[in-house]
Amino acid sequence: MKRRLPPLNWLRAFEASARHLSFTSAAEELNLTQAAVSKQVKLLEQYLREPLFYRKPRSLVLTKVGAAYLPKVNDSFMRLAEGTEEVFGHRRSGLLTVRATVSFAVTWLGPRLHRYYERHPDHPVRIVSSVWNDEFDRESFDLDIRYGTGNWPGFHCDRLTWGELTPLCSPRLLEGKNKLQDPEDLRHHNLLQVLGYEDGWTTWLKAAGVENINAGQGQQFDSSLMAFAVAESGAGVVLGRSAMVGDMLASGRLVKPFELSVPVEEAIYLIFPMDGTGHPDSELFRTWLLEEAQAAKIA
Repeated sequence: MKRRLPPLNWLRAFEASARHLSFTSAAEELNLTQAAVSKQVKLLEQYLREPLFYRKPRSLVLTKVGAAYLPKVNDSFMRLAEGTEEVFGHRRSGLLTVRATVSFAVTWLGPRLHRYYERHPDHPVRIVSSVWNDEFDRESFDLDIRYGTGNWPGFHCDRLTWGELTPLCSPRLLEGKNKLQDPEDLRHHNLLQVLGYEDGWTTWLKAAGVENINAGQGQQFDSSLMAFAVAESGAGVVLGRSAMVGDMLASGRLVKPFELSVPVEEAIYLIFPMDGTGHPDSELFRTWLLEEAQAAKIA
């Protein structure tokens, strides 16, 4: 059954005029001319076939029908506003949510976030971490920072890191029995593996000209952070991506036993759907993040 509804702009003009009891004040609120508001109310009266106001020289007075109609219009506007907020409010006014791999969030993003807050103090973000590249979920986050080749159909991809793979270990492994002096010495140590990146050791050992070492030996972990922590304890050697290990090297918690590094095709990317994120702060965060990535690349 077709509903008989007057145009929304006529109703807005009526509601504002009834609240102020003035076409002039309603016009100021609605950013319209007084004549436009008066005309919209007149059109509504013609549509309803009832007068809603008595026009006095300096004010308006609601008719009996107008006074009865006003709470119905107010209730409809309130329900519409509440429904809009319920369905879309978290996207319009909620925090920008960024999902990032846990290792990148801790070693790269976290130490730099203070500069984003200094630039945009009124635009906070929510960071949620992940281990695997799960499906992009619009309901859970707005932007995704993930590891890969940058080929995700249907998504815009911004590269954030450039770097190389190099072995890292505790300073203790440079001393004592079986100390690391030459790549061949790795046969005496655990080669710590990060699930999803197992071919890293094969690539590095081949570049170093080392044979007869099982590249798959050692413990396995589902995040680089866990592998870094075990390496710090002296229980093995881990491959680290140069873009993400600067603080650990600077603090001396980990050291590079060898100078050889090998390039990697994969990198960390910021991705979001081609049709946008729907969050008003997405571009603020993206612009800042790309500036940080460029500065890190130059450094």
